Amino acid sequence: MSESILNAFRLGELHWPTLDPFLFCAHHVDAYPSGNADQGVDRAALRGRSLGSDFVARDGWRMYHGEIVPGFPQHPHRGFETVTLARSGFVDHSDSLGATARFGEGDIQWMTAGAGIQHAEMFPLIQQDADNPAELFQLWLNLPAKHKMVEPHFAMHWSEDQPRIQVVDEEGPNTEILVAAGELAGQKGAAPPPYSWASDPLNEVAIWSLRMDAGARYTLPAAGAGLNRVLYFFSGKSLKVDGKKMPVMVGLQLRSDAAVELRNGTEDAELLMLQGRPIGEPVAQHGPFVMNTRAELQQAVADYRSTHFGGWPWSRADPVHTRDKGRFAVHADGTMERPGES
Repeated sequence: MSESILNAFRLGELHWPTLDPFLFCAHHVDAYPSGNADQGVDRAALRGRSLGSDFVARDGWRMYHGEIVPGFPQHPHRGFETVTLARSGFVDHSDSLGATARFGEGDIQWMTAGAGIQHAEMFPLIQQDADNPAELFQLWLNLPAKHKMVEPHFAMHWSEDQPRIQVVDEEGPNTEILVAAGELAGQKGAAPPPYSWASDPLNEVAIWSLRMDAGARYTLPAAGAGLNRVLYFFSGKSLKVDGKKMPVMVGLQLRSDAAVELRNGTEDAELLMLQGRPIGEPVAQHGPFVMNTRAELQQAVADYRSTHFGGWPWSRADPVHTRDKGRFAVHADGTMERPGES
């Protein structure tokens, strides 16, 4: 194995291994059919599914915890952040602070759960006369002990505002890199929430999405020493990483302080790179709660049972917006934003 490759592992269909400071990486790809009047799936297509816990990609899609509209109805979080890259399709967000949004088609939502929040993430099937393909990444980024109980916060990073770097090698094929977090070639991703581990430049947190033409070459630049850097090769046929041929659906832990040459094979390829300085603290996790000790987990469960993290201001556990709503966000203070208004 190349000196720049520390470890290699196969990728699962839905969940991929991560390294500190990342806790979780899910890649959702669902070929949803046309939507019904409720922006959900017709009942005939739901027969035989384990509604409420449908994680089998039957017919190319899953309902997850949804029973009418696919997605994840009302549920709590504490002690970490979610970063959602909605590559196609739409997500309807609602939370216990009263904030709500519809985002998709390349938008990114960054939410600090902190001391505790409830939210719902539903995937409305907006098109009634066409299929509704959906793809998203959801990442969980840990918070250090000193920031686990900060106030919840969410931010929208609209697709139109995100930096994309085009790299054309001398033979012509192109590599495009979306800088969702961190800095590359003088381009910075949108600012993370204020108490995020990613908000300190010394932690060198990076989330980059790469698209490589067939035959393209690109060299990942070296970063600082002592970081965890993982490259996920999830679409394509083959890729040479520092001269070593890798099949698709493989994850690679790379040395962070070494430049790494990527040479794509005969088909277009897509990759995700996650990088950051390890927090290096104990992790105690129970479902949607991530703390440092078992006692803190017990307290999180007790707090949720007694306060419900602010309650639930919505009339249903799986709220969705009207079909014609478009992309927008309303924050807890009532501030409205839409793409292109910043």
